[in-house]
Amino acid sequence: MTLLPVDEALERLLEGVKALPGEVVAIEDAGDRVLAGPLVAKRTQPPFDASAMDGYAVRAADVEFPHKTVLRVIGESAAGKRFEGRVADGEAVRIFTGAPVPPGADTILIQENARPVEDGRIEATESVAAGRHIRKAGLDFRTDDTVLEQGRLLNPASIGLAAAAGHASVEVTERPLVAILATGDELVRPGETCGPDQIVASNGYAIAALSRSEGARILDLGIVGDELPAITAAIRAAGDAGAHVLVTLGGASVGARDLVRQALVDAGVSLDFWKIAMRPGKPLMAGRREGMRVLGLPGNPVSSLVCAHLFLRPLVARLGQRRYTPDLRSAVLATPLRENDERRDYIRAAVAAGPDGLIATPFTLQDSSMLTTLAAANALIVREPGAAAASAGARCRVLMLG
Repeated sequence: MTLLPVDEALERLLEGVKALPGEVVAIEDAGDRVLAGPLVAKRTQPPFDASAMDGYAVRAADVEFPHKTVLRVIGESAAGKRFEGRVADGEAVRIFTGAPVPPGADTILIQENARPVEDGRIEATESVAAGRHIRKAGLDFRTDDTVLEQGRLLNPASIGLAAAAGHASVEVTERPLVAILATGDELVRPGETCGPDQIVASNGYAIAALSRSEGARILDLGIVGDELPAITAAIRAAGDAGAHVLVTLGGASVGARDLVRQALVDAGVSLDFWKIAMRPGKPLMAGRREGMRVLGLPGNPVSSLVCAHLFLRPLVARLGQRRYTPDLRSAVLATPLRENDERRDYIRAAVAAGPDGLIATPFTLQDSSMLTTLAAANALIVREPGAAAASAGARCRVLMLG
């Protein structure tokens, strides 16, 4: 059986995948969400000429040096309570940061450059040019300006901007629902007592964490034993719950008790491909059931998570309208690597900065069951099919994991 190349498998998986529709959420709930459309300002900011400093609103012509300038203070303008009059020749209005600049004034004499004199007057000790320390109306944005583009991931600054632009709610892309189904008689949940032939199910928690990092919601379908009807029913339940993606864990190989492939078929999943030319992760499956995409990940923890990085992350990101680009970089091998076979190899490695760039040190043990090395790795060395043996100091390509 010819194995499907990784790049072709990813292209087929993402074919026809479009961003989910939008939904309106309150601005306080919009953090780390993606704008479903451009955001247009409902107001102008600032809505008036505003003082950028504490001091006095004056006419620049009245504080020209070298002549001595004494001005009469006629009132006060504070944030939220403007001065209602007008500044005329030889007059000044006490003003505070953020307050409206009264008509007639064209500059701000900062308080450090104003000396109080008798009878409620001030003397300017420095000249000031017209327009100094004034934030003109619309300096930040104006009504009907597009302040945030479609597809923008809303961070704290953009949340603040949306609120300042007058939006109490925003339309964001729906968060993909990822259903996760673990299979196998040998599995128990963390904290439960293991039987003599059982292990703790860990894959689902890692897959859920990775999915959430791309903005997904999680539907935990739990652990189902090696029973074909039960697995089939769980797959159907994911579709009935409206899951956009179903991830199955384990049972994807060719053993007599690897039932997931048959269960997917029985549940109405149209399988697109099975078995990929990669290591780890060869028995990866992909298909769809109506609007639900399906990924059948291997049961070995490292294989499962490496496949999730390569296939699940870009799928969830595209559904959620997030920008995702694999972080591929060039590095130098710290130790030699033997020649590769017909599969693309993803080798766990520690990548660190060296005097002339990045240095990649592959871990000695690469067994696909070992989570310790994957947890210690910050990158995967990518080795193409048929790659020749590489010596220490040779260039290599690394996929950064975080």
